[in-house]
Amino acid sequence: MKSPQARRSEATPSALPGQGKSTPNRSLERGLDLLRAFRPGSEYLTNGELSERTGLSRSTVSRLTQTLVRAGFLDYHPPSGAYRLACSLLSLAHSLYHGSSLVRVAAPLMRQVARQLQVNVGLAAADGDEMVYLESIRLGTRKSPRTIASGQRLPMELTALGRASLATQDEAQRRSLLAHFQARRCAARWATLSEEIEAAMRSVESLGYCAASWQPQVVSIAMPLDLPGYRGHALNISLSTREGIDRVSARYGQPLLQLAQAISSELSAR
Repeated sequence: MKSPQARRSEATPSALPGQGKSTPNRSLERGLDLLRAFRPGSEYLTNGELSERTGLSRSTVSRLTQTLVRAGFLDYHPPSGAYRLACSLLSLAHSLYHGSSLVRVAAPLMRQVARQLQVNVGLAAADGDEMVYLESIRLGTRKSPRTIASGQRLPMELTALGRASLATQDEAQRRSLLAHFQARRCAARWATLSEEIEAAMRSVESLGYCAASWQPQVVSIAMPLDLPGYRGHALNISLSTREGIDRVSARYGQPLLQLAQAISSELSAR
């Protein structure tokens, strides 16, 4: 099975709109894959561990980690022979979050809806086969089993946010992602999951949003954000509830659509 990093590279178009045809810089892509290999709970990773997580050879990883240390994106820890992310990456994340026009516009509108409806409201963007939270307002009346923060990742194929984003992918990217999701599951599980994904995409086409409940008693409805310059972004409302998906969708579908429209209008006005 291909590593998540290899999968992510395939899901990224070689030429983005407005850039014309381009040749990917494989060394740069692999170096960025090493940085993505660090997740919460793994402060230090050795070359061997990075090799296992990325599918790259140890010799390639060794060259890349040395380059990333020199560039200031990794710190080397001699006693353990391992690497950790350097503080420059936190600075980049800070710049992304506080410099984003979308987050600056969306956050107060999201908070207003979350407060009025006593729900959780999230904004996320696609990164390969996962979604990354840009903002999360947690004001649901019942405590959610998960703590969500900016930068946290979640699976694309299981979540309403991910399926809403998947619905906007071009056909080639979507087929590649679906093949990847299928490869890591047994036939019986994939049969059910693929039906759920297809139903979600039909729901996005007909209603503008889809719903999912991938954790017990947690329902989320999400919709893609059709905004220039923000590919793969999606917005959701979620809550911990014993109610079924259909009732939650009926209650919060329209507020979600209105929130997306408010964000789009405000962003355009600025």
